[in-house]
Amino acid sequence: MLSTSSAFKRDASAALADVGLQRALERTKPHFQHRRTAAVAALPEFEQLREIGREIKDHTLVNLDFYLDAWAEMVERAGGTVHFCATAADAREAILGICRQASAKIVTKGKSMISEEIGINDFLEANGITPVETDLGEYIVQLGHEPPSHIIAPAFHLNRDDWEARFRAAHKDLPADRVFRERRDILTEARGELRQRFLAADVGITGANFLIAETGSSVIVTNEGNGDLTQTLPKVHVVLASIEKLVPTLEDASVLLRLLARSATGQDFSVYTTFSTGPRRPGDLDGPEQYHVVLLDNGRSAMLGTEFQPMLRCIRCAACMNHCPVYGAIGGHAYGWVYPGPMGAVLTPALIGVDKARDLPNASTFCGRCESVCPMKIPLPKMMRHWREREFERHLGPPSGRRNLALWAWFARRPTAYRLTARAASLALGVLGRKRGRFRSLPLAGGWTAGRDLPAPEGETFFARYARQSRVER
Repeated sequence: MLSTSSAFKRDASAALADVGLQRALERTKPHFQHRRTAAVAALPEFEQLREIGREIKDHTLVNLDFYLDAWAEMVERAGGTVHFCATAADAREAILGICRQASAKIVTKGKSMISEEIGINDFLEANGITPVETDLGEYIVQLGHEPPSHIIAPAFHLNRDDWEARFRAAHKDLPADRVFRERRDILTEARGELRQRFLAADVGITGANFLIAETGSSVIVTNEGNGDLTQTLPKVHVVLASIEKLVPTLEDASVLLRLLARSATGQDFSVYTTFSTGPRRPGDLDGPEQYHVVLLDNGRSAMLGTEFQPMLRCIRCAACMNHCPVYGAIGGHAYGWVYPGPMGAVLTPALIGVDKARDLPNASTFCGRCESVCPMKIPLPKMMRHWREREFERHLGPPSGRRNLALWAWFARRPTAYRLTARAASLALGVLGRKRGRFRSLPLAGGWTAGRDLPAPEGETFFARYARQSRVER
């Protein structure tokens, strides 16, 4: 997938001015937050599960080479084939080879962020193979020729009238006078259109929420059942996953599954939780004739042993972006690559380079909500600070930023000068803003006042008040 992360500031400004997007965000954002809060409150051991989940993932990452070998052996013992891929290009070629071997013309796909990461849809189309997204949200964004804006709700940025317009434009064989009164009408039409694709597909591609070393299984969670149809109806099932999806045992997977749905959608469990182990066996009523796993590294092994290793604990629940005030204001497309929100602000620079994504770690208020709701307790703000340090060390930011930081550092090392300057600036702003009580515009503060007023200072500075309070308490 082509990255536009370097244009984050421009795209964020456009998102703030997009009336339709703002309407969709305002309507949808509280839904996830309220449902997660209720689900967590109903599970007294949730915090204990977070600790256990973190330990499971940390243990797996420290011993990843061992568990990868054990998992691959079990996959092959069950009749499957593992394709280890170092890069996105390797993964694309592996999938193309599987499809050509199966003489595939149509490929159905379950929702997979890794497929977005490697840009498999465009690649297959360029090679004469038609990919069909079967998750409803992914299907609607595919009709619009755009990437998903959220990792569990791909069409998070769209309103109901957008869905209707895309269906009418794409499904021209249906009566033009049909009416979409309810959400059910959209679901019914999508089901009818996709059913024939499920039956015609030669290859089905799914992602994997977890890979289990103990059994060689892959696990997917869905709420629509499309994942099951994608992996059981075609004669070939391809699992596309990344190396950090591995967990040691079935019991470990069950712990993480209890955290995943509650953190993502506020459900106790997703409607469908499907374990797949190899191809169809004698006596099985359904299932594929071939089972392949395309396992992607694409920069993740380079994160092991670094300050960014905790990011590999992520189970893709999207709780961080559902609670992030920045994501809630601009949506996902402004981040410019596969992974938006706080998790994307850490993962994207690691996978495509901080030089291409330096604005993302800076797009944070550091309010800490992302870390507080993360089921894996990933220290996202801390890692965003690490990326800011890397950006500063490599002189990737604008020279004006470095000059301003140098000026601030000069005053910070001279407390007397700092306090005198702060006091003078506070008094001056207090006098200038006394009439209105706020500033609608202000030199050197345009980034703030472009979107909100700046309150005028009132009374004494913090240091003066602190000194006075200290004297009173003594």
